[in-house]
Amino acid sequence: MIYTIPQKELINPGHLACQGCGGALALRTVLKTLGENTILTFPACCWSVIDGPFPYSAVKVPLFHTAFETAAVTAAGVKAGVKKAQDPNTISVAWAGDGGTFDIGIQALSGAAERNEDMFYFVYDNEAYMNTGVQRSSATPKGAWTTTTPTQSPKKERKKDLVSIIAAHAVPYIATACVAYPEDLTKKLEKAKKIKGFKFFHIFAPCPPGWKINPQDTIRIAKMAVENKMFPLFEIEDGEKYTINMPNPKKEKNVPVNEYILKQGRFRHLKEDDINEIQAFVDKRWEKLKKLAEI
Repeated sequence: MIYTIPQKELINPGHLACQGCGGALALRTVLKTLGENTILTFPACCWSVIDGPFPYSAVKVPLFHTAFETAAVTAAGVKAGVKKAQDPNTISVAWAGDGGTFDIGIQALSGAAERNEDMFYFVYDNEAYMNTGVQRSSATPKGAWTTTTPTQSPKKERKKDLVSIIAAHAVPYIATACVAYPEDLTKKLEKAKKIKGFKFFHIFAPCPPGWKINPQDTIRIAKMAVENKMFPLFEIEDGEKYTINMPNPKKEKNVPVNEYILKQGRFRHLKEDDINEIQAFVDKRWEKLKKLAEI
C-alpha cells in the first residue's frame, strides 16, 4: 500500500489530550498535510487544554487562543494580515470543537462563510461540550446521555445538520472526514489547498470519556460510524456539487447501526424501538444524500 500522508510531525509528544482522543488525531493529520506555513486559531475547546499551559505549546506552528465565539473572525483577520504583508503562502486555520461551531461560534462562522474568506475552518466533532464536563450541544445526537441530558431524560432533538447550513452559503468547498480514514482526509486537504475562498471541514472525532468507550476503540468506533452511514464521507463544491467518498456508494453494504450504538455507554439506556428509530433516520438521510450526489 502506498501512503500519501506526509511523515513530518507538527505536534510535539507530551500534549494533554486524553487517551484515544479523536480531536488530537485529527489535528495531527491536518497539520501534516497543511504544513509549517499554517497559523492556527483555537477558541475555548478541548484543544485549548491539549495544547498545554503558556508559555508551552504542543503545536509547532503559530497559534492564537481566542474567545469561544471568535474562531472564524480571528482566522479571517489573520488571513487579512498575511495578505497585507504580501504573504500568499500562509494558511489561516480556525480549529474549533462542536460547541464553538454548531452553537457559540456559528454567528462568526456564518459571517466568514458569507464573505467567502480565504481560510480553512475545521470542526472536530465529538458531539458534546467535552472540555467542560460532557454537556449537551446541538451536535449531540438524539438519545445520547450527557451530564445535562441524563439517562432518565436523554437528548430529544436530532443533531443539527451543520453541513447543509454551510452549503447554503455556496462556499467553494465543504468536506466531511473521519479520524479512522486519514488517507481520505489527506486527499481532501490537498484538494482544498488549491482552492481560493472558504473551506469547511467537518471531522468526526470520538471522545472516549464523553462517549463511555475504551480509548483503544476510538478508531474502531469511528470506522463503524462511516460504515453504517451515521457519518457518511462526502464533499460539496460551490454549495451544489455533491460527491460521496465512501467505498462503492452504488453497491453499499447495509451495515446496521445497532452495534455502533451498543458499543457506547452514552447510549446504553436506549431500547430496541429507539435504535430502530435511529436506523430509519440514517437510512432516510443516506437516500437523500445519494439523490444529491445523483447516485
